[in-house]
Amino acid sequence: MKSVKTAILISGGGSNMEALIRATHIPSFPAHIALVMSNRPQAGGLEKARALGVTTDIIDHKTFATREKFERTLHAKLDKHRIELVCTAGFMRLLSPWFVSRWTGRLLNIHPSLLPKFKGLNTHARALKAGESEHGCTVHHVNEQMDGGEIIAQKSVPVRADDTAETLAARVLKQEHLLYPRALKNTAMQLLALTKK
Repeated sequence: MKSVKTAILISGGGSNMEALIRATHIPSFPAHIALVMSNRPQAGGLEKARALGVTTDIIDHKTFATREKFERTLHAKLDKHRIELVCTAGFMRLLSPWFVSRWTGRLLNIHPSLLPKFKGLNTHARALKAGESEHGCTVHHVNEQMDGGEIIAQKSVPVRADDTAETLAARVLKQEHLLYPRALKNTAMQLLALTKK
């Protein structure tokens, strides 16, 4: 069965990356993770990816004079590996319109809030401060606006009276690990259907 060649971009520990890799180990899954790339050489997720049998690569953004040079190198490496779909998972770099335009419809991100609420950082603390009764996570297409792309899937969790940012984050993260593989599966199936037309 054909599957979509997928790369994951990370900057840290890679817990969502690990959830995606483990999901794609199911033979019938319509995507396979061919590459994990990090902009941080010390990212803990790199070792996890290798342990799970996935090729890794590092492009340290600090060694590039401009964001454009970094992204052109990133794009070239994805192209070299014949990547068809990209998932960002804790990738702490805003991607430029140049890069995004080359991956339109094939670039996914997971964000720890129910978008369009709480774009950006510190989402759990902000949700608590705002007195939200529910919070959650969103998988979306990446476009030129930060956390502004078309929503693919969401999962909510109730906010409890005794929640801290840490307890809320932990419950949301569990849902992220379930939601992102489902969204990848659906997106990969859509891409495969398009290639058959």
